[in-house]
Amino acid sequence: MLPLDGITVVAIEQAVAVPFATRQLADLGARVIKIERPGTGDFARGYDTTVRGLASHFVWLNRSKQSVTLDLKRPEAREVMARLIAHADVFVQNLAPGAADRIGLATTDLRSTHPRLIVCGVSGYGSTGPYASKKAYDLLIQSEAGLLSITGTADTPSKVGLSIADIAGGMYAYSGILTALLQRQRTGEGTTLDVSLFDALGEWMGYAMYYTMSGVAPARTGASHATIAPYGPYKTLDGQVIFGLQTNREWAVFCTQVLRRDELAADERFQSNHLRVEHRDAMNTEIDGVLGRLPTVEVVSRLDAAQIANARLNSVQEFIDHPQFAGREAWRQVESPRGPIPALPPPVRMYGVDPVMAAIPALGEHTDDVLSEFGFDAPTIARWREAGVI
Repeated sequence: MLPLDGITVVAIEQAVAVPFATRQLADLGARVIKIERPGTGDFARGYDTTVRGLASHFVWLNRSKQSVTLDLKRPEAREVMARLIAHADVFVQNLAPGAADRIGLATTDLRSTHPRLIVCGVSGYGSTGPYASKKAYDLLIQSEAGLLSITGTADTPSKVGLSIADIAGGMYAYSGILTALLQRQRTGEGTTLDVSLFDALGEWMGYAMYYTMSGVAPARTGASHATIAPYGPYKTLDGQVIFGLQTNREWAVFCTQVLRRDELAADERFQSNHLRVEHRDAMNTEIDGVLGRLPTVEVVSRLDAAQIANARLNSVQEFIDHPQFAGREAWRQVESPRGPIPALPPPVRMYGVDPVMAAIPALGEHTDDVLSEFGFDAPTIARWREAGVI
């Protein structure tokens, strides 16, 4: 039995944040009914056509779900949604601010009618405060949360290469829903979850906020760590390596066994992390002077022998081909409208539980079956399809 067998989730979702949350639930056995626009669907379906004609974001986020098309602006949609939600454990949405209320899905009404229902809204800034009605996308949240101010080089603020605000919000929605299900098991009552991308990144920006209490904001330092040194990429004779030190003991070992410069271990400029950050340029000059004359294989060998954490600067393809994935038999196949597609399992491996990892749905693939299951007859379904309701 899967952990979430018997749990039904109705999701009016699009883009990344909520689809990311509900895919985690679906992989653990929850039934996720994904409501999409007739004709176009979740707009993430149209981001690109790179996966055998399918969009990469959609493929990533939407396996194991049922797709039902429904024009939520039509009055008929209210009856459909009422029946679906009456049988649901969780209702989750990331519509534009105020949109759920306008289509008859206000949180207060749902919770009043269905006391056991868990209602989760994911938005840019949350349901209260001066920014509550402001539209938001991932890059905009990265900017508002100050992430761009600490990411990139000294000259160029840079966005994170992934939709990190969406992912953060999605993960908190996922964990919040699991927590609410546990609470309902104890109390019999559902609850309301108000998740914002801004709050999620605010949590992840915690160290930067506290560091700023010193009166100095973290600097943009490219691939190097802003507040720990040495921690980042260093050139070798034929390439580069990335490594990081966390303690003064590691610094001493690094000096004696990797650099083979015993005197640096006693250099007063580098006796603590704070001093190494303060004298970063001088420290890097000393490091570069040794590592820049050695081939990468020798540098990695010395780092490993000294038990200094290090890594390769992999491309995405090298990441895909990583031997660690092969060693853990990580790659699976999921079905899609265009045939089998490789996929990684959920990162939390629960022993005795095989995640669902079912097919990526075609747009509206499950509409007829779901509507029939919830009591709508074939003539009604056919009439609604002709009228564009579904």
